[in-house]
Amino acid sequence: MLFLAFLALLAPADWVPARWPWTEPKTLDLVAGSPVNCLLVEWDAAAPEPVTLFAREAKAKGFLTLAVLRPQSDAVAAARRAVDSGLNGVVLEGDFSDPASVHEALAGTGAAVIELTARRLMRFDSGQPVLGTYQGVWPGIQITEDGHAKAGPTGSPWIDTNTGFIRAARSNGDFTLWMGNRPPDGAVITTRRYLQVISDAAMSGARWVVAFDAGLASGVHSGDSKALETWAAILNHLKFIESRPEWRTLSPYGQLALVQEASASGLLSGGILDMIATKHTPVRAVPPHRLDPGALAGIRMAVNVDPAGLTDAQKNTLRGFARGGGTLLTAPSGWKSASGEAITLEEEELKRLDEIWREINSMIGRTNLGARLFNVSSMISALLSDGGRSYAHIVNFSEYPVESVAVHFQGKFTKATLWTPEGGEQALEVYPAEEGAATGVDIPQVSVWATVRLD
Repeated sequence: MLFLAFLALLAPADWVPARWPWTEPKTLDLVAGSPVNCLLVEWDAAAPEPVTLFAREAKAKGFLTLAVLRPQSDAVAAARRAVDSGLNGVVLEGDFSDPASVHEALAGTGAAVIELTARRLMRFDSGQPVLGTYQGVWPGIQITEDGHAKAGPTGSPWIDTNTGFIRAARSNGDFTLWMGNRPPDGAVITTRRYLQVISDAAMSGARWVVAFDAGLASGVHSGDSKALETWAAILNHLKFIESRPEWRTLSPYGQLALVQEASASGLLSGGILDMIATKHTPVRAVPPHRLDPGALAGIRMAVNVDPAGLTDAQKNTLRGFARGGGTLLTAPSGWKSASGEAITLEEEELKRLDEIWREINSMIGRTNLGARLFNVSSMISALLSDGGRSYAHIVNFSEYPVESVAVHFQGKFTKATLWTPEGGEQALEVYPAEEGAATGVDIPQVSVWATVRLD
């Protein structure tokens, strides 16, 4: 009873979601005692009884349930029926023509309405506590046909990641972001790849909506030992991340700002934010509507990606930044970032992006703009701050652990703490680096996730 009361008090920002492919009550045992507290189940208007009975049992055991609706259904009628049947709300997955009508229909009921839509249709100004998208790349190192890692414009092995999009999206407001990308059709996903997709979202403050590939779902349901080991590893990784909710309150840190409209190139994966991320240069995404002197506080370098889209006031803010000693790089005249329905860049667009990337890379050089990392070619990192301490989340996308990773944090610190899912918490030795201007730490090994905090 006390647990149920506690669950009822959880805000949507605290929901840990998973797509649940079953309606048998016994499958709830698979998430008993785990961080997962919100189950997304497919709603069948023609046969709602199995979902209704499942929702009732889930509620009795302390789980929230959300009915997944599709655009082809009568969304308002289906949403009302699902809530009347005891579900805690609905997920509108797909490109609905009038999602607001569902919000209006359920207003006052206490039921949640969460939109998992195309990136370009995300309503950042809606005021909803949770926004989401079904579009996302499956994270990992791209491998060419000859078995080698594919190199991107940065020269490093190219890592498919959603972190640039997540950073751009979350810079537009205070909401929880759900990444609803599913495992690729027909693919068999290894345990490490599941842990990487969770980490890819979490390192930038989002949540991946846990989803099973067909083989894992079948194996877990039948009690296959290897499948259950993978499922246990997924839940353990979620527990590691969810047991540290303070990490979600951290702010992006760094002395490089990327001024970019999220409704255009900021919604892409593989764009400039991701290119900067593969070079492990801390960067802050600044949408134009938030561009003011306060947004550039502490910034040493800024990149203006879409100059034609700025208002006179926004342009004046950047001019003032440059007059005050900041380094400003503006995209070439006539250059326009790609936008549209795609979420990744085509080959020709990548070549076109090279021209501005070369300028950005030249501007950054070897400057420490918050932190520099070494021996991390297979990794993505995120530098964050709580106002006084610096944090670095590091995610390894290779198929094996990497040893001896060094991080040089700008500034002088006296204490370092490392967290990993497999090693728990441990102290690290700190040492002066970069002629005393930075503090260095050495991480013995990064399997999939490592977080370092400097005090």
